[in-house]
Amino acid sequence: MRLTSVLFKVVMHRVLNVAEKNDAAKSLARLLSKNSASMGHMMNCDFTAAHNSWSNSDPVVLFDAPIQKKITDRATDIEKTLKREVVKCQALIIWTDCDCEGENIGFEIINVCRSVKSNLKIYRARFSEITYDSAVRALSNLTQADERVSAAVDVRQELDLRIGAAFTRFQTLRLQRLFRFDSKQVISYGSCQFPTSGFIVERYLQRENFIPEPFWKIIVEH
Repeated sequence: MRLTSVLFKVVMHRVLNVAEKNDAAKSLARLLSKNSASMGHMMNCDFTAAHNSWSNSDPVVLFDAPIQKKITDRATDIEKTLKREVVKCQALIIWTDCDCEGENIGFEIINVCRSVKSNLKIYRARFSEITYDSAVRALSNLTQADERVSAAVDVRQELDLRIGAAFTRFQTLRLQRLFRFDSKQVISYGSCQFPTSGFIVERYLQRENFIPEPFWKIIVEH
């Protein structure tokens, strides 16, 4: 959508511009107008209260247990700010990072804003850098947020939660019975932990097994 058509639709209206990071919001504020900033993800997914107890829930049940997304404690002020500002606006432009996580954060912002203003016009700014020319290009080519990309992030978050929580509870409770260690100690499991630990061990072994060898170089001067 060209900038002219956007201006025609929102002329004499207020537009709320929301960036993902403070520095991005400040830069856009200098380039455009007053902006509000969101700090990364506003929501996280977790199990309902019925499955929070380790002793009363079989870890296997966590693979099918209901999950809810809710605003994190650190984002409650941002949620209030968005709701307060958006009621005075007719349109919302999402300026979050143009990657999968940014798209998901954008929909978190959209859902919060639409909860108080369902008829809000939503636009997505696509940009690779925060400069005046880039901001103008983004405003001249506003698009729609991609719900499929956001849904892919939701799936990844849900898989990380279910797999991580189920195996963490299972192996912690199992090892506590076998070795009788402190009940407060958690033996965590995560989809990123094992490959990351593998990289650390691999590098450690490289350093431990390193054998110094003479190194020669040729220097030619004219």
